[in-house]
Amino acid sequence: MKYRKLGKTGLEVSALSFGASSLGSVFRETNDAESVRTVHTAVDMGINLIDVSPYYGLTKAETVLGKAIAWMTRDRFILTTKAGRYGADQFDFSEKRIMSSLDESLQRLQTDYIDILFLHDIEFVPFEEVAEGAFLALDKLKQQGKIRFAGVSGLPLAVFEKTLAYTELDAVLSYCHYSLNDTSLLDIVPLLEQKQVGLVSASPLSMGLLGNRPLADWHPAGADIRALCEEAAMHCAAKGEDIAKLAVQFATANDRIPTTLVSTANPDNIRKNIEWTDEPLDQELLAEVLAILAPIHNRSWESGRKEYNTSVIG
Repeated sequence: MKYRKLGKTGLEVSALSFGASSLGSVFRETNDAESVRTVHTAVDMGINLIDVSPYYGLTKAETVLGKAIAWMTRDRFILTTKAGRYGADQFDFSEKRIMSSLDESLQRLQTDYIDILFLHDIEFVPFEEVAEGAFLALDKLKQQGKIRFAGVSGLPLAVFEKTLAYTELDAVLSYCHYSLNDTSLLDIVPLLEQKQVGLVSASPLSMGLLGNRPLADWHPAGADIRALCEEAAMHCAAKGEDIAKLAVQFATANDRIPTTLVSTANPDNIRKNIEWTDEPLDQELLAEVLAILAPIHNRSWESGRKEYNTSVIG
């Protein structure tokens, strides 16, 4: 496993990290004992960053993760969670709610501090609400020693541009913008590097677009994106390869992307993902897949309010 520096935090993070959303039965019904084994397998094989949120499984993911990490010494992993989003359409970024949310997360996770707290999907509320409430809470939580570092998460890259134009951040969490079909995250990497902001990238499979299972009905991608991603997956399968393997290898190969989150509640799956990162990338297959996906390169979908779906940088 490779390890990379996470901005100015001083943290050294594994190239592949563990997203605990699956522990909340978000994608399928899961077995808690198997979920716990998955977390232990991930850490035993070198993963040292674990990310979760009270939104995942409506607190179930945090609760199950708490059971898993209770068996491990706290210095073996970097723990990140989120605050502000509590349901599909439930958001509260007030100072009071962020403070209480963190306390609730600490109880579920059975720990007394969080390494990084991210404000979860801030693009769904006016920026002023976050600025006047949540940012104040982050400062207080740092002063109280309950969190070491703070940041924001969201889909539109303008979330990070807008926030960094207003205040300092320790880290950001981006998803679906560094994968085989979309590398637009690279557009803001220079800004993040300039300000020494740590970067956590998530969803190298683009929430299932780059896989072999039927795509979920809720997936926001348009028909053209879906069709070409399916074609790319079939191309890999015809050559006896798994597009998921290519996607994970591609996402973790770039040293400018410190760490990439993958989520599973199956010990064999996380073991397989970790082993993939140590295998050489098939450059010929990669070129073929990128050519198939070229017509939809960097095509995404809107999320949240329109003010966040236009780049500040341009």
